[in-house]
Amino acid sequence: MVEIFQTNLTNGRAAQKLLEQLSHLFPEYRMNFDLEDCDNILRVESVKHSVEVIPIIEAVQGYGHYIAVLPD
Repeated sequence: MVEIFQTNLTNGRAAQKLLEQLSHLFPEYRMNFDLEDCDNILRVESVKHSVEVIPIIEAVQGYGHYIAVLPD
């Protein structure tokens, strides 16, 4: 299962730092940023179960960034 989020991150260093923080909070997910995309997407993948959207949104917002689920 994969969820795609729009973010306001444009800086590679800030994105990398956020990925490190999120990886500690959500070790069961594989995550990466595509800052070349116009939506500065965060891609979150889980191989075992569905991705829990609300905790990810709350965590990213807690670090002071904008995040929203991109519609299918």
